[in-house]
Amino acid sequence: MTLKPWREIAVPHEDVLRGTFQQAEFAADLWRVHAGTATAEYQNPSLFFSRTFITEGMRLLLDSVVKRLAGKGGDPVIQLQTAFGGGKTHTMLAVYHMAKGEVPASDLQGLGDILNAAQITELPRARIAVLDGIKSSPNQPAQRNGLTVRTLWGDLAWQLGGAEGYALVADADASGTSPGKAVLETLLARYAPCVILIDELVAYVRQFEEGKTLTGGTFDSNLTFVQALTEALKAMPTAVLLASLPESDKEAGSQRGVKALEALARTFGRVQALWKPVAAEEAFEIVRRRLFASIDDKLAAETVCRTFADFYIAHRDDFPQETQESRYFERLVHAYPIHPEVFDRLYEDWSTLDNFQRTRGVLKLMAKVIHRLWKDGNNDPLILPGSLPLYDADVKNEVIYYLPQGWDPVIERDVDGERAETTEIENKDTRFGSVQACRRAARTIFLGSAPSTTNQLVRGIELERVILGSIQPGQQIGLFKDALRRLGDRLHYLNHANNRFWLDTRPNLRREMEERKRRFQDKEDVFPTVRERVQRGFASGVFGGIHVFTDSGDVPDDWALRLVVLPPDAAFSKSGQSLAIDRATEILKKRGDQPRFKQNRLIFLAADYDSVSRLKDHVRSFLAWRSIVADYKDNRIVLDNLMAKQANASLEQAEETVRRMIRETYKWLLAPMQEARPGKGLSELRWEHFPLNPGAPNWSQEIERVLKENELLISEWAPIHLAKVLKDWFWKDDIKETSALNVWQQSCQQLYLPRLKDDTVFQMTLAAGAESRDFFGFAQGKEDGRYVGFIYGKRYSPILDASLLLIEPVTAAAYAEEASRGKAAEAGEGAATTTVPGGGDAPRAEDSAKGGYATGGATLGKTVKKQFYGSIDLDPFLAKKQFADLVDEVVQQFTLRPGVKVKIAIEIQAESATGFDDGLQRAVKENCNVLKFKNAEFEAGE
Repeated sequence: MTLKPWREIAVPHEDVLRGTFQQAEFAADLWRVHAGTATAEYQNPSLFFSRTFITEGMRLLLDSVVKRLAGKGGDPVIQLQTAFGGGKTHTMLAVYHMAKGEVPASDLQGLGDILNAAQITELPRARIAVLDGIKSSPNQPAQRNGLTVRTLWGDLAWQLGGAEGYALVADADASGTSPGKAVLETLLARYAPCVILIDELVAYVRQFEEGKTLTGGTFDSNLTFVQALTEALKAMPTAVLLASLPESDKEAGSQRGVKALEALARTFGRVQALWKPVAAEEAFEIVRRRLFASIDDKLAAETVCRTFADFYIAHRDDFPQETQESRYFERLVHAYPIHPEVFDRLYEDWSTLDNFQRTRGVLKLMAKVIHRLWKDGNNDPLILPGSLPLYDADVKNEVIYYLPQGWDPVIERDVDGERAETTEIENKDTRFGSVQACRRAARTIFLGSAPSTTNQLVRGIELERVILGSIQPGQQIGLFKDALRRLGDRLHYLNHANNRFWLDTRPNLRREMEERKRRFQDKEDVFPTVRERVQRGFASGVFGGIHVFTDSGDVPDDWALRLVVLPPDAAFSKSGQSLAIDRATEILKKRGDQPRFKQNRLIFLAADYDSVSRLKDHVRSFLAWRSIVADYKDNRIVLDNLMAKQANASLEQAEETVRRMIRETYKWLLAPMQEARPGKGLSELRWEHFPLNPGAPNWSQEIERVLKENELLISEWAPIHLAKVLKDWFWKDDIKETSALNVWQQSCQQLYLPRLKDDTVFQMTLAAGAESRDFFGFAQGKEDGRYVGFIYGKRYSPILDASLLLIEPVTAAAYAEEASRGKAAEAGEGAATTTVPGGGDAPRAEDSAKGGYATGGATLGKTVKKQFYGSIDLDPFLAKKQFADLVDEVVQQFTLRPGVKVKIAIEIQAESATGFDDGLQRAVKENCNVLKFKNAEFEAGE
C-alpha cells in the first residue's frame, strides 16, 4: 500500500512555506507585547491562542491564575522554571492576554474550557505590570509621563497605579531602598485584581555589585523587595505574581548571576508554586500548531501512523523497545507529520547544548527543514531524522550554529551534499541510491550524536535507533544495515563500537589509515605481503614444489610436478592480451638463460586482471592498520581505549578481507597445451584457463580437483591409454620396443603427452597392464636379438630404470610363441636354442616436426648416419650471444631427442705480442679452476 506523503495531508503555514520567518518570530517578547509593538501572532490575543497549544502544565497554571483573580483561591506566587527556550515567556503571554481581557474569553481558543472547569462565568479584567530584567537598567532611570522611575518597585507602582500608585513608593524609589511589606500590601489592595509578570529577573539583579549603590538600589535591597512583594501577595487574594528563573547555573551567566539565582530561588521558595509549563510529549503539539495549518484528512494521517507502528511491531528485533508499546502509535499521531524520534533527539539531546532553546530552537530548525522539504517536493510519509535536508545551506548553518567548531566539514564530507561520501556511494550502488539508504542513515546518526561530547561514557545511538530514524514501511531493513557497514568502511568521521554509531569532529582512525595507505608501494610492500599470504594458504598436495612470484631461473627443471604462482602484475584476462600468458610462456620455455626441457611438469596460477586493483587496495589497508596497531603498541601514537580496540578489530577484519580477496583474485589455473597427431607434426603452444572456486575450504584441494576434472593431471592411468601412447609415438614400423624410462621422461617433456602426477602413477600403470596380453610385454634389455628377462601376460612389478623395455604386444606374442617352440624343440630333440630377432637396437633420428622420437633400431637395407661433427669460430666480442644462438639452433636439435649423446668441447686460444701480466694470468687461472677446465695453461711461445 502506498502511503500518502505528509505534504498532501499537513500543509505548513504560509510564512513557513515562503521561508519568510525570522528568529524573532519564534521569540516571544513580553515587553514588546506590553508596549504594543510585537508581531501580530503575539500581539493579537485571538491569533496568539489559535497558535498556542495549551499544555497540561499551562492549563493548571491558567486555572490557578483564574481562581486567584476571581478570589477563589489559587497560588499567589508562581515561579516558572524550565530550560532555556522551554516556554516560560510564552506562558506569561498567555496569562497576560487572559488577564488583560481585551478580547472575550470565548474568542480565545481553549480558554473557555478552563473557565468552565473553574466554575467562573466571567473573568474580571486585571491591571498588569510587566517587569523585564533585560529592558530595565539598574543605573539608568526611566521617564514615565514626567516622573523619574529608578527601581523595580517604582516601575511596579507606576504600572499598577500611574502617578498615584508611584506616590506610595516615591521615597523608597528615590533612596533605592525596599518600600516594605506594608506599603506593597497597600499598593496591591488599591489596584487589585492585578497580575505582576517578572521576566529575566536574574539578568537584572546580577548587575549589582556588592557594596555598590546604583540608582536602582543595591543587590540586597532588590532581594528584600522581592521577599516583601511575595509576602504581601499572600495577603491579597486577587493579586498574583509570575516570575521566571533560569533552570541551570549556565543560564544564570556570571558568578554574580549564579549568586543572584540562588538568592532569588531561596526567596521565592518560601511562598512559590513551581510550574514547568512544557512536557516533552506536549512539545509535539506546540511545534505542529505553530508550523502547520490544521490537518483536515485525519484518517489518512492515522493510516500513515498505524502503518509505521505495525511495521515496527512486525520487526520487533530491529527497533527500540518503546516502539513495541501501544502508546507509540499515539505518539506518532500526536507528532504527525514529524516523527517522534526527531522530537526525542532535539528535546533530549540538542536541548543540552548551551545555546539551544527548547521550543524556539526546535521551531526555528524545523521551520527551515519543512521549508526546504516542501520546496524540493519531498514525498516521505513522515518527516524522519533521515529526512533532514542537511545539504541545504540554511538548515546546515542552523544546526552547526549550536555545535562546537569543526562540524561543517563533517557534514559536507560524510553526511549530506553533492560531494559527500554518502552521495558517492549511492550513485555507484543503485541498491542504496534508490532509497537514499546511506544519506538517511548518516543524517540520523548526525542528529542523534552531534550534541554528544568525548567526555560521555556512552556515545552515539544504537543500531536500532539508526534504523528507526532512517527506514520507511516496505523498505528492507537488511539494506540499511548493509549501508551502515559500507559507511563504516568509507566515512572519515564516523565511529562505531558496541552496536552504537556516532560522528565526531575528529577524524576516525580510517582517515589515519587512508593517509598511511599512500606510503605503501606495489613492489616493495604490497607484492611481498601477497606472496606471504599466498604461501601461507597452500599445502604442497600433489605438487613437488610451489613457487610464488619466482623468477624462471629459480623454478627447477626436474621431474617433479610444480605449481608456479604468477605475481599480481602478471594477471590473466580472458579478453585481450594477457600478461599472465606472456610471463608463463617465458618461464615455460626458459630456466633463466637456459632452455627448459621438462615443460610438461609446470602448472600456473594467475590473478584475475579485474580483481588485482581491489586486492592491492585491501592489502594497503591491511598494512596501514598493521602499522597503526604496531605504533600504538610501541607508544609512537596515542589512542584512547575505544580507538585502540577499533584499530585491533579493523586489523583483524582487514586481514580476513585480504585472505578472502587473495582467493577471489587468484582464480585462474593456466595449463600449457600442444596438439599432435602422428605424421602431422605439433601445433603451436596453446594455453587453457580454468576457474577455481574462491569459496572452496581448501585451496590446494580445489586446485587438485580442477586439474583432475579437466584431465590436466592424471593420478590413475589405465594401461589401454598407455598402450595407445606407445603405439602412436614410440612403436614404429620396425621399432617394436622402447625404453620405459624414456616414455616417462618424454611425458614430462612433451606438452602433447599426458601429464602424470609422478613416476609412481606410471609404474602402477605398467604393473596393471602386465597380466594382460593386450597392452605390452616387458624385457630387461636386448642382447644379440634376444630379449633379456622377457615377461608377457604375467603378474609383474616392474622397476623403472634404464634397462626396462616395453614391447609391442604382437611382437611380444610372437616372441613368446617362438620361445616356447624353441624350448619344446630343445626338450624333444636337444636342438640349439632359436633366437628371434627383436628388431635391432640402433637409435634413429627423425624430423621433430613429425612428432617422432629416436626410440628403436635401424631399418634393414638402409644406411643410418649415427654421428655428427661440427666446428665453428666465434667472434670473441660476440661469443656470448653467438654461443646462445648455437645452443638454441643446433645443440637443442640433438638434446631434445631421446637417446642422443651430445658432447661439446670448447677450445680457447689467446695471444698477446706484449705478453700477459701476472694479475690477468692469476684471474684467468682461478676462473678456469672454478669452471672446472680440464687444462688451462699460459705458454711462453716462440
